[in-house]
This record gives sequence, C-alpha cells and structure tokens, in this order.
Amino acid sequence: MFSKKKLFCAIAGSVFAASASAEGIYVSGNIGYSNMDDTDTSGSFSSEFVTGPGTTIPAGVALPAGTNVGWDTKVDSGSTFSLALGYEINQFRLEAEYASSQNDVESHDSVSAAGIDLTGEDAGVLVSGAPGNLGISVGDLVAAGEGEFDADYLFANVYYDFDLGTALTPYVGAGIGNASVDVSYSPSGVTIIDDDDSVFAYQLMGGVNYDLSEQLSLFGGLRWRQTDDIQVDADLFDAGFEVQMDSFVAEIGTRWMF
Repeated sequence: MFSKKKLFCAIAGSVFAASASAEGIYVSGNIGYSNMDDTDTSGSFSSEFVTGPGTTIPAGVALPAGTNVGWDTKVDSGSTFSLALGYEINQFRLEAEYASSQNDVESHDSVSAAGIDLTGEDAGVLVSGAPGNLGISVGDLVAAGEGEFDADYLFANVYYDFDLGTALTPYVGAGIGNASVDVSYSPSGVTIIDDDDSVFAYQLMGGVNYDLSEQLSLFGGLRWRQTDDIQVDADLFDAGFEVQMDSFVAEIGTRWMF
C-alpha cells in the first residue's frame, strides 16, 4: 500500500509541476450515473457470540471468535460527480481528480452464520441476551435495505486523446488513487453497520470529446472503478466484515482550457 500511495503522489505532483506554465492547463467537471455491483458482505465474529432466542436455534448457543457470518447485499444505482485540474501535453493529459458517488442499499438476503442459513430464524437470534423472540424473521428484517455507500475519491489520471483532425476526439485513460468509503446498513431501522474505511482505488476510462471552441469542450464517456476490499465493523454484534465496491459509471461533462 505504501508504494501505491507514493506512486499516486508522484503522478499528482507531476500535474501541478507541469502547471507552472499557464499553457495547457484545464479544469473540468462532470456528472454521471453510477451502477454499483451487488456485493458479498462477508466476515467473522471478532469475539465469542452467544445467540439470542431464534425460531429453531435456542438462546445461549456459543459461536467462537472467527466463526463465519455474512450475507448478500443488493445495491441500487446512484449518482456521481467529479472535478479535475489537468495539464495537456500534445495528445496526453495528466490530471488530478476529486470524485464522489452515492449508492443506496436495496436489500440484504441469504444471512448465514457458521454455515447455517438464518433467513427463517426469529431476529432475536442476532441479539445476545434478548428476553424473547422479536416477532420478525432475520430475512424480513434485512430485506428492507435502508443503507448506503458514500465514497470520496482522489485520483491521479493519465489520458490519451486520439487526434482525428475533427472536432470529435476519442480518448482512453486510467487512474489510481484513494477512496474514503462510508458504509451504512440500517434495515428496518436497526443499525447493523455504520463504519468507514480508506482504501486504494483505480479506474479505467473511455469516451469522446467534442470541441465547441479552442477553449471549451464537451465530453461523454464510460468508466469502471474498483477499490480494494473495504473493512468495516458491525454495531449490532462484535464482528468484522469485508465488502467490495465495483462501479460502472456513465458520465457527461465540460472542460475549459486556459
């Protein structure tokens, strides 16, 4: 991770070093549609967990630390935007970018612990020391969704513009950087996870520019973003989880060349 951060800083620094001359500097901004892949919320208990009263699972069953626990999480499409400062050198562009995205959680399902499907169990099984059943199944409790993934990105990007001799210029690009991600799961108003992590991120881009003038361009494109596994802790019980954040983005934006 340390070497990746050094590489990110080196590329970002080159953008600002090149910006010592006004020629070739640009700013850009875009908005887009973020389609985040559904994710596998998988982890394990950090300490011994003692079950509450379930339907078929009795209260008082001790699951040792390290016992697997997890579920599948469905994620809605969301929105994203970004702002960037860049420097154009011939057909290459170096760019420092800030981006943000938000995706709501649609639902969770297939909850299991120690390889046992908990979907049909009373949700009291998840609450150590609960005095009795809660009257709602684990499956119904988590199906409500009610959560979100909020991410702030810092990227160092490199683009290549294909000069066709027309106002239309296709481009490809790639970027590396950091993602600060807030993960919130609160199905049926019950906070299961509310935590954040900072992880390495990268992206691939492609699209087309359209020059309106020597200074102003419109662009539209697609990008794929991915992060390293995000590590978060649960609030409802003592457990740690890993989730993945892979997103497909469709965007439109403008670029102003100084």
